[in-house]
Amino acid sequence: MTYSTALAHQTGVATVSDIGRKLEAARTQVEKRFLEGGSVLLAVMDVLNSLLASLDNVTRTLDAGAASDTTADLLATVKSLSELPQLENMRQSNLQVLSSSGAGLRTHVADMQETMRYLQTFAVTVKITGAGIAEFAGFAEEILDRIRSGTSEVNNFAGQLNSLEKELKVAQTFGSGIAQRYEQTVPAVVGALQRDAQTISEHRKKLSEIAKQVGVLARGVQNKVATTLSALQIGDITRQRIEHVQSTLTILDEFQNSDEGRSLDRDAQLRLQNLVHHLAAAQMVDMVQAFQRDSSSVVQTITSFSNDTRDILNLRAEMQSQDETKGGNFMRALEESVSAAHAIVKQVETASLQANHVSQSTTATAANLLTGIENIRAVKMDIHYMALNTNLRCSRMGEEGRSINVVTGELRIFAAKLDESADAIVNGLTGFEEAASAIAATDSSGEPGLAERLSAAIGNIRSAANAMETELGILSEHGREVASKIGLSISKLDFQNDLGEVLAACADDLCDLAGDTMPAIDDLGEVVACLGPRIFKLYTMAQERTVHQAIMPAGTVVAAPVAAANDDELFADALF
Repeated sequence: MTYSTALAHQTGVATVSDIGRKLEAARTQVEKRFLEGGSVLLAVMDVLNSLLASLDNVTRTLDAGAASDTTADLLATVKSLSELPQLENMRQSNLQVLSSSGAGLRTHVADMQETMRYLQTFAVTVKITGAGIAEFAGFAEEILDRIRSGTSEVNNFAGQLNSLEKELKVAQTFGSGIAQRYEQTVPAVVGALQRDAQTISEHRKKLSEIAKQVGVLARGVQNKVATTLSALQIGDITRQRIEHVQSTLTILDEFQNSDEGRSLDRDAQLRLQNLVHHLAAAQMVDMVQAFQRDSSSVVQTITSFSNDTRDILNLRAEMQSQDETKGGNFMRALEESVSAAHAIVKQVETASLQANHVSQSTTATAANLLTGIENIRAVKMDIHYMALNTNLRCSRMGEEGRSINVVTGELRIFAAKLDESADAIVNGLTGFEEAASAIAATDSSGEPGLAERLSAAIGNIRSAANAMETELGILSEHGREVASKIGLSISKLDFQNDLGEVLAACADDLCDLAGDTMPAIDDLGEVVACLGPRIFKLYTMAQERTVHQAIMPAGTVVAAPVAAANDDELFADALF
């Protein structure tokens, strides 16, 4: 046992061996803790990169939504929707006019049917009256055929009016329900659509601003993390300086066990040993001070992460609150409004198709009725001329043809009434066709393809809403992960809590071992001049050399080779 070791045991001061073990434990702990801290910070950096990538995706989603914005189209749709109640009322009015026109025609058709029944009665009378006259037998049958043909035309005419009347009733009933629903729903839908279309850009702008703020904060944390990673070189510096102290004690031990060391007397050995202990203690004290200063800066930086994280989470929550209207995001409200508008427009198209069908049927019916009227007129002319010829024959026959002459005269009179009804129907058909044209015009006044455009808009809005929800969900998850990682880094990077105490204890032990008084070494100049440069070669940091020269006079190390590399070059290899 050396003298100093025995003295240390007697005074309760830690021995060199004890201090060596503590230094090695401290060195191992420094290396482990700083490696862990570096890994944690790199994990924080990764999740920050993910957060920033998610923010970029949100921004792209917002920009894409703005680029394919349907606001202008939707605002244009508002005008078309606002006009729907008026258009439907106009359509109902035109259907009513058409129905009234049809009712007017029905009166004249009924007159024609009545006339045809009279004509048929007179034709049968002619047949009975002229039964004994051979030349009238064929005439009576022929005129009956013509009257039956005319009756068929008139009945066909009436059938077409009946069919049209049924279609009108269906259209009016359906349209009446549509008109009532329009009055109840259109104003609210138009208001919601107009409001949502006008506010969508404001929501996008607000979300974009918040995303930018989150991005600024995240990049600020990213820079702090990078700065902290750089500052972690204090760990490698501390580790190296512990190793240099360990090597200093090893060099001392090797010197004492060398022939040169043994050649010194006990007092010289103890004074030299105490000098090196003072040097080691001074290096440890300086190292602890630097460690406390630099690690305090690291802790202060990482502590500020908490505020940044809180701000990021608050902004993320604000983005979600901006986005969670209608249980989804602000675009869901627009999707609902456009869907409601689309449902109404589909009703409009259904009503329009119904009215258009009625319009087309009316136009076709009017054309058929005109053809039928001409056929009826032709029948009337045939009956008139056949009756006139019969009158002439009866006049030549004298008293025998008198009775037939009277009946055929009535035929001519009632056949003339067909002209009156036909003229009235032709005049009525003009109003009939005008009403049909008005219905067609009302139908064409609606915007074509509106339902398809709204359907496409719904698809675009729904896709944008889904994308927004997905990206904000990812952003939220990354925000929570950032908070978790930073919370972990704060505990992992609080080096002062454990390491600072361990290193300070080592410095205190070395100071106790060295004592308060610096030994006299005037007579040890040659020995110190030999030992000092060997220790001096260990140093890779300028501060170590400064501390060394404060303990060992500069003149004793002038011959020592100094490392040519500057501190920056030495630090280049210091990062983990």
